[in-house]
Amino acid sequence: MKLLPLLIASGALAALVISLSRATPAAPPHPPPLPKVIAFVHARIHPVSSAPINDATLIVKAGKVIAIGPFSSTPVPKGAAVVDCQGKVIIPGLICTHSHIASPSGGDMSSPIHPEARVLDSVDVRDKSVARARAGGVTAVNIMSGSGHLISGQTIYLKLREANTTEEMAIRDADGKIMGGLKMANGTNSIREAPFPGTRGKSAALVRQQFLKARDYQQKLAAAAADPSKAPERDLSMECLVEVLEGKRVVHHHTHRADDILTVLRMKEEFGFKVVLHHVSDAWQVADEIARSGAGCSIINLDSPGGKLEARDIDWKNGAELVKRGVVTAVHTDDPVTDSRWFLRSAALSVRGGMSPENALESVTLAGAKLMGIDTRTGSLEAGKDADFALLSGDPLSIYTRVEQTWVEGAKVFDVTNPEDKLMAEGGYGAGNAVLSSTCCFSK
Repeated sequence: MKLLPLLIASGALAALVISLSRATPAAPPHPPPLPKVIAFVHARIHPVSSAPINDATLIVKAGKVIAIGPFSSTPVPKGAAVVDCQGKVIIPGLICTHSHIASPSGGDMSSPIHPEARVLDSVDVRDKSVARARAGGVTAVNIMSGSGHLISGQTIYLKLREANTTEEMAIRDADGKIMGGLKMANGTNSIREAPFPGTRGKSAALVRQQFLKARDYQQKLAAAAADPSKAPERDLSMECLVEVLEGKRVVHHHTHRADDILTVLRMKEEFGFKVVLHHVSDAWQVADEIARSGAGCSIINLDSPGGKLEARDIDWKNGAELVKRGVVTAVHTDDPVTDSRWFLRSAALSVRGGMSPENALESVTLAGAKLMGIDTRTGSLEAGKDADFALLSGDPLSIYTRVEQTWVEGAKVFDVTNPEDKLMAEGGYGAGNAVLSSTCCFSK
């Protein structure tokens, strides 16, 4: 009892409290390193690029698929970690070609045209929407800003790896450059008060004028190749549009009505750029014209009417009609229009409209990879490709099936048996966000 007054008098107690408050907390234990080789055995595997395999084995090493085939003829390497997947289904990781997860934003209201704006500079990889997408089996996304502008800016292609920065998630080309496209739009979304256009005709004219300026800028750059002093002043907007003209950047074009779709194809023909048509509610009405143009389509399936008048004729047969004509056709979420956790259900709706189950599964995997130009590395389960896959409880297109695990490049990024991951899979708005004032969704 005499010790306490002594400590107080000497100030030792205060020093002790301060010392304890400043003590460095124990570092959390590092997760055990992944084994060099993992073998997933006895699963039904849908490679997508080939027929499904019953009682199959998938072998992963250093983030890549090194073997896939029937269990009876696919030997498991000595020392490999073995995961028994009896009764489970493995599919390639889902690829969403049109997503707004990670809170992206692009152009502002100062102009209807912003090709210089980069989503790279606005996405938040810590946003809980990223974790929810993983819970839906999504492994790669094309993140873009909204469609309220004729040109809202540059999109970014991401792998949903565990990462601290956007750059760490970014998909890069052979030269190490971050990959992405250019988001454009027409129709009612970009029609409003000045400086925005008030009609469809004016919308097309403004875009055409920008591409004419870009063509002129391109010619000036070419003329100055031998003498850099003659190069035009650097223009970020024109640099982006020149990449489009040179086929180095794909246009991802929001469009709904049949006449708006044809306007995009007219522009494509005039300037020769690569384009993916997004949403295309009326694609079934102009499917032959789309097929002749060589454009790919990224469609959305809605299970209830409403939204906007120009989408009134949307039909689940869109995908079937496009695939029938040889058009590369992906299905997307447009998250948050469709929650990424319900992505496989969107594919199933195409089956309701006449698409085969095989094409439907391809529409959320390999077809999306093709439209993003990353199909040599992901989108299907083949030896040499990235080990991006989802482990399911049953048939991929059944409403009763759930995603149990998601793997990106051989690393598990979602596991429904983990309480935090389960919250992301099942929680409502605000799930996992500790700073929201609502407390309805925080229990595990």
